[in-house]
Amino acid sequence: MHHSILQPGTLWPAIVQRTAHALRTGVLRPIETVQSSIVDGGVRFLVRRVSSLARKDTARAAGRAGGNPFLPYDPDLFVADISDTHVALLNKFNVIEHHLLIVTRRFEAQESLLNVADFAALLACMAEFGSIGFYNGGAAAGASQAHKHLQIVPLPFVEGGPALPISPLIESARIAGAIGTIPGLAFAHAFAPLELFAAPVHETARAACERYRALLDAVGIRALDVDGEPRQSAPYNLLVMPAGLLLVPRSTERVEGISINALGFAGSLFVRDDAQMRIIDRVGPMNLLRRAAEA
Repeated sequence: MHHSILQPGTLWPAIVQRTAHALRTGVLRPIETVQSSIVDGGVRFLVRRVSSLARKDTARAAGRAGGNPFLPYDPDLFVADISDTHVALLNKFNVIEHHLLIVTRRFEAQESLLNVADFAALLACMAEFGSIGFYNGGAAAGASQAHKHLQIVPLPFVEGGPALPISPLIESARIAGAIGTIPGLAFAHAFAPLELFAAPVHETARAACERYRALLDAVGIRALDVDGEPRQSAPYNLLVMPAGLLLVPRSTERVEGISINALGFAGSLFVRDDAQMRIIDRVGPMNLLRRAAEA
């Protein structure tokens, strides 16, 4: 049993308070963007053109060079103790406001498989506000840090917009047993429906972890034993949505220079400049995602 420390009703006020504090002190470094949308394959993709992504590239390089911003973490970015295994931190270089990181207290590799404690921490936080959870499994899936961290951003992505850009397609999912696929999604994937908040968090966390392992199997990703710890055999992205879990195997982090993480497969893309925006216009968002996933 993984004991939750988080008290219901306290997380969102803590996020808002800590965000204001971290902005005042200059610790939080939001990345300014301009938003536009592109409709492709029945999905209205949100594209944020980023004006200062170079700063994040510096942070990414520092993370891969061996620095660990989570151990110890910056107390100015601390939001809440979630459980005896996880804490909630603000994302220092956030593109989306109130972007939360769910970080293991002790070091675990980002390539280690998710476990029940990870899902329990994620779901305890997601239950507190409308949101989507996601995981970038490895550098080729967009992970910028080697220390295991799940992520949460509020929904909807755009005020007044659909809860999730890919929601219209999810309704047409074809399920055989516990898992299946979503016909409108042009990229390799597997989907498992799951009502996230129909049961107590500890029960749903177990069910989510079982579905997650089945999704890995479905896309051909195996568990590898590394020093007694199960690790992924290949990179992937995971979306934990109100409607269920979507897992996408990855072949490359970038397509035509555009970096894609898990949120891309939910319908939210980030580009560095007008040149990358033109690439998305030319290639098409769905085709970009198809190329980022495994063939």
